[in-house]
Amino acid sequence: MDDSGFGIRDKRGDWSPKKLLEPAPIWLFPPKPMKIVAWLPAYFFPYNILFMASAMGYWFAAVPSTEVIQVLSLDWALKMLGVNMILTFVWYQTWELPLYISRRQGNRFKYNHKFPQDKKSRFFWFRNQTVDNMLRSMLIGVPVWSFLQILMLWTFANGYIPWLTPSENPIWLAFMVLIVPIIHDFHFYCIHRLIHFPFLYKWIHSVHHKSVNPSPWSSLSMHPIEHLLYFSSMFWHFILPSNPVIALYQLHFAGFGAVPGHVGFDKVEISNKSTFDTHAYMHYLHHKYFNVNYGGDGLVPFDRFFGTYHDGSEEADKRLKNKA
Repeated sequence: MDDSGFGIRDKRGDWSPKKLLEPAPIWLFPPKPMKIVAWLPAYFFPYNILFMASAMGYWFAAVPSTEVIQVLSLDWALKMLGVNMILTFVWYQTWELPLYISRRQGNRFKYNHKFPQDKKSRFFWFRNQTVDNMLRSMLIGVPVWSFLQILMLWTFANGYIPWLTPSENPIWLAFMVLIVPIIHDFHFYCIHRLIHFPFLYKWIHSVHHKSVNPSPWSSLSMHPIEHLLYFSSMFWHFILPSNPVIALYQLHFAGFGAVPGHVGFDKVEISNKSTFDTHAYMHYLHHKYFNVNYGGDGLVPFDRFFGTYHDGSEEADKRLKNKA
């Protein structure tokens, strides 16, 4: 497929989409109902529906009974860790294999034309970004994710926080399901701005930003403290009355949903004539420029409020240079 109809490739060979980023229309004033209606399918499909389904499947297939999780034990805790490691490896490799190993579509629709594994660097373990990112994700990220998940399940099972049921609270729980992506974006923006303070950036967040040219395994390549901060979005379900399945959805949104934002491609080719959008450009620009687009998907418009929004335009580049 020819990507020139969708974007522009610069002298270095890097590609950028012609279509500029736009904020979620739910924040427009005056309201534009038709624009919101047109936007809603993209809010649900494919990722939000997929991660909600994965959380439900996980609950029924992998989570032990309430009686079991009321008591902390290595038996079921290690089972949770093992399942999370398998699912993470499968999901991340589902993106990595066709795009970065077999390179099925070359660098078509790829923002940075280079592939990170082609260049050795002393900044990464074994001088290899992909190996470094994978090890950090699997050996640190998934255990931290699993620890918080185990804590969450144990807390719900023992009644330390409200466990609402769909039969008794259908409207509230439906609302909670709807706002999981918004909770994630709000939480991500807050902790992301925090770890960009110079001291925290130097000792914590710089680990993640070593991957200037991100790939799927860059998603959870972080310092352990950043892992804790990132997955702590789950704790919003300790504050807002919720349900363990929805809290699992929050964790799946964080753990699995990080991949599309780091995939490095604007579109993934399904066939010679069809593609699907990754919605990766907003966060790619953050990895490229460091001090823009702190929010995840722009669902919460803090970047626009605080002047750190970059929509991919030349005007935004000029503003960034003038600010520097």
